[in-house]
Amino acid sequence: MPVFDQALGRLGNDIAIDLGTSNTQVLVHGRGLAVEEPSVVAVQRGNGGTQVLAVGTEAKRMVGRTPENIQAVRPIREGVIADFELAEVLLRSCVERALAGRPLVRPRMIVSVPVGTTEVERRAIMESARAAGGREVRLVGKSIAAALGADLPIHDPVASMIVDLGGGCTEIGILSMGGTVVATSVRAAGDHLDRALVALVQQRQNILLGERTAEEIKLRIGRATPDEAAPAQARVKGRDLSTGIPRDAVVSSEDTVTAYRPILEQIVEGIRKALSRTPPELAADILQRGMVLCGGTSLLPGLDDYLRQASGLPVVIAEDPRRCTVIGTGELFDDPQTLERAAPQG
Repeated sequence: MPVFDQALGRLGNDIAIDLGTSNTQVLVHGRGLAVEEPSVVAVQRGNGGTQVLAVGTEAKRMVGRTPENIQAVRPIREGVIADFELAEVLLRSCVERALAGRPLVRPRMIVSVPVGTTEVERRAIMESARAAGGREVRLVGKSIAAALGADLPIHDPVASMIVDLGGGCTEIGILSMGGTVVATSVRAAGDHLDRALVALVQQRQNILLGERTAEEIKLRIGRATPDEAAPAQARVKGRDLSTGIPRDAVVSSEDTVTAYRPILEQIVEGIRKALSRTPPELAADILQRGMVLCGGTSLLPGLDDYLRQASGLPVVIAEDPRRCTVIGTGELFDDPQTLERAAPQG
C-alpha cells in the first residue's frame, strides 16, 4: 500500500458493510458495529420527481401503511441491488450515521455480497458505495465473511461449512486453507417464509395478510418443527377477500410449520448440492464437524433440529448469528491475504 494511502487510512475510518435484503449493517473498524437499520427507503413520487421521506427504521414503519403517492421501497432484493438510486440513498445514510457526518477523509469500504452476483450487479454495488463516500471499495463473498465472523478455522487444512440464512437468500459456503472451495446461493430465506405464510392463510381462511404481519407472526410463534408440548397461536388482522372488510385471522405455530416446509426443503436441497460438489476429503471433515448456521433466519425455533435431521450432519448456531457477516467483513481489513482470496464468485 502506498505511503500516502497508509496515511489516509490512519486519518480516516475503514468501514465494513453487510448490505442485506432485510437489514444493512455498518461496522467501523476498531470501534465495532455502528449502524444496523432495515434496508427500507420511503419515497414520495410526483411530477416534481422523487423525494426521500425516511430511511431505515422510520421507513419500515410505513410498510403497508402509505397512500398511493408514498412508497416504502426495499432497494435490495435477494441480496442484490434492485433500485440503484435508492440503494445509494440507503448506503449514504448508514455511512454518514456510522461516521457521525461526512468525514474529512473518505473511508475505505469492504462490502459483502452474495455468491452468484453478476458483473453488472457488482458494479452497481461498487458505484453505490463510492457515491456514498467510499474512497476505495472492495467486494467480498458473504460466505467467507460469515465464516470469519463465526470464528471458524478457515485457514486450517480442514473443511468449515457455513450456512448464512438471511432475508432474501441463503448462502452456503465450504471453506479451507483461507479460501472458498464451494459457494452457492439459494433464493429461499426469511422473506420467502413470510410469503409462504401469507399464501397459506389466504388459502385456508380467505384472508389476506400483509408481509409485515407475516414477519411478526414468524418472530412470535414461527417454528420449523412442531412443538407438541407448547403449541402457540397468534390473532392478527387481515382483509377478508370475499367482503373486503378487515377481520381477525388466527394463525397457529402448526400453520407456520406447514407453510415454511417447502422453503426449508429448498434450503436442504441447496446444502445437498453444495456437499455433492465438495472433494471427498473435505466432505469427511464436514461429516465430523458439521455446519454452522448464522443470519437472522437461523434463529427460527426448531430450524437447527430440522437441518440436523434432514442432512444427518451436526448443526450449531453461531454465537452472534445476526452480525457474523459484518464482523467477519471487518476482520478482513487486518487480513489482506484472505481479502485477496475473498472476492465473490460468479
